[in-house]
Amino acid sequence: MKKALLALLVLTSVQQAWAQTAQTETLFSKKSVSSKIGAYGVPAANLTSIGNNFAVMTGGYGGVLLNRKWMFGAGAYSLANNITSTYAPSATTGYKQYLNFWYTGLAVEYTHNTDKLIHWTAGTLVGGGAVSRRNKANFDWDDDDKHYHSYDRSGLFVAEPFANIELNVTSYLRLDLGATYRLVLGSNTPNISNGDLSMASFHFGIKAGKF
Repeated sequence: MKKALLALLVLTSVQQAWAQTAQTETLFSKKSVSSKIGAYGVPAANLTSIGNNFAVMTGGYGGVLLNRKWMFGAGAYSLANNITSTYAPSATTGYKQYLNFWYTGLAVEYTHNTDKLIHWTAGTLVGGGAVSRRNKANFDWDDDDKHYHSYDRSGLFVAEPFANIELNVTSYLRLDLGATYRLVLGSNTPNISNGDLSMASFHFGIKAGKF
């Protein structure tokens, strides 16, 4: 009985010692694993298409990291480049029209084997947004933007699951490459359907925080 207890104590001590010296594999630095609560943010760009036009959605997501695996937070993206609306030029304004599109929501992400130099993550963003048209490519401060108007706005439901391959660069910095699928419902904007807005994306993100 004494030998069994002694063996159990030795095994427990070895496990504790290993846990205290376990390190995260990175390209440029290493750190001992300690905290089970962290946080991070991910500025990101999603390369996609909208209505057969190339589109860049910029934004990101972030939140609180629990047990070094689960992140709970929020995210948002908006269309960064000019896409000419198929409902243009406008007969009423005389201006060519461009697309507005954005969405935001709650985000969750799971990270598998976070201490490995290269590992994978998966998650989703679920929320809402809007699509509309505007009659100028950019906001113009010189004329007080008196000709800048938005038309045919629709509220949207958006769900965007994603999966990434992640590289640990340093203890506080990681790079993400992956793919998403953006599901959009609710568009009533003429000639801009849910199918035009729903599409796969190539994702690139820079993740910074305490892991």
